[in-house]
Amino acid sequence: MWNRWITEKGGISMTRTIRARVTRGMLAPVEPLDLPDGSEVEITMATGPSEADVAASRAAAGGWKGKVDAEALIRNIYADRLIQTRPVPRL
Repeated sequence: MWNRWITEKGGISMTRTIRARVTRGMLAPVEPLDLPDGSEVEITMATGPSEADVAASRAAAGGWKGKVDAEALIRNIYADRLIQTRPVPRL
């Protein structure tokens, strides 16, 4: 499904998210594309976390347990939100 947007210059831009597989350094769409041959597209790539990143995140989880009083931290956060730091607007 295509999403249509009006660009800053008044043109129309269409976006669509697809899945692709990398084979020998080339992207191969997993699903058919409804674009004419020779069409130019802009690609934004997103990948999932690596196994090392997931392992590091899991190893760090709970690392602060017992070192921080969570209830006191929450109270301090809410108290700090009540502090007025902006000047009163002059109308």
